Amino acid sequence: MQNVRAYIMLVCATLFWAGNFMVGKFASLENIPPMSLVFFRWSLVWLILLPFTCKEIIKNKLIIINNLPLLFFLAFTSVGLFNTFTYLSLVHTQVINASLFNTAIPAAIIFLCFLFKIEKTNKFQILGLILSVFGILSIITKLDLNVLLTLNFNKGDLIMIGGVITWGLYSAFLKNKKFTLPLLTLVHVLCTFGLIFIFPQFLYEYSQGLRVSFNSNLYYTLIYLALFPSIGSYYCWAGAVSIIGANRAGIFLSLIPFFSTIMAIIFFSEQFKFFHLIGSILIILGLFLSNKKVQNA
Repeated sequence: MQNVRAYIMLVCATLFWAGNFMVGKFASLENIPPMSLVFFRWSLVWLILLPFTCKEIIKNKLIIINNLPLLFFLAFTSVGLFNTFTYLSLVHTQVINASLFNTAIPAAIIFLCFLFKIEKTNKFQILGLILSVFGILSIITKLDLNVLLTLNFNKGDLIMIGGVITWGLYSAFLKNKKFTLPLLTLVHVLCTFGLIFIFPQFLYEYSQGLRVSFNSNLYYTLIYLALFPSIGSYYCWAGAVSIIGANRAGIFLSLIPFFSTIMAIIFFSEQFKFFHLIGSILIILGLFLSNKKVQNA
């Protein structure tokens, strides 16, 4: 029964994260500025979590103070940059493209862990990384060599690659974390520090004349983003990992582009094309190879 509970939690977590892409696309179509969306999303998360985490933050203040550089870096890459890259990319590209790039995050983590000497890399992981890179190239070039030769890439696709790199950095350095904080407390701390980086982005966007219209579409969008992909997914994911482990849980990340693609076809009439299929096959093959263990002779 515990395993069944874990699988249900993993499906919910990936479904909520897939919904993040859908809502991000909806926001772009409703002319909700992306950086403003990030700012108001995490401000609402901060307010929701405060009553539940304030005592734990005070209790663990020495741990937080002693690890400020790492916490600031984690907040900068996850809350401060990844969300901005994601919502900016959805202004210019399809939900299907943006969500498929996320399946390459494990490959990015492996590369960055190797680059910063956080973990050793085996031959299967290197092969998986290469396949994932070819998968990304298949999507951004649409299997058209002229796109590669002329560097005529879709702006949104390139922005989403920035998102993959920043989440890879966050995940790689999260592995380096030597301290322990309750999950919601960690999310709240990262949210707090992340808002320091998000606020200047919001001010810049505001100075460019991109203003938020406070209406029901914005309120519903923010409520979904705050409760589900921001809090619900983290809670479900952490709970499932504690039951079945990170490796088995990691395979479920492939459900994010699966759910996103289905919803994008239904709600936005997007088309899943041949280059999406080739790209996703290469990336998923790379993911499985990356998780393959080397047997000792």
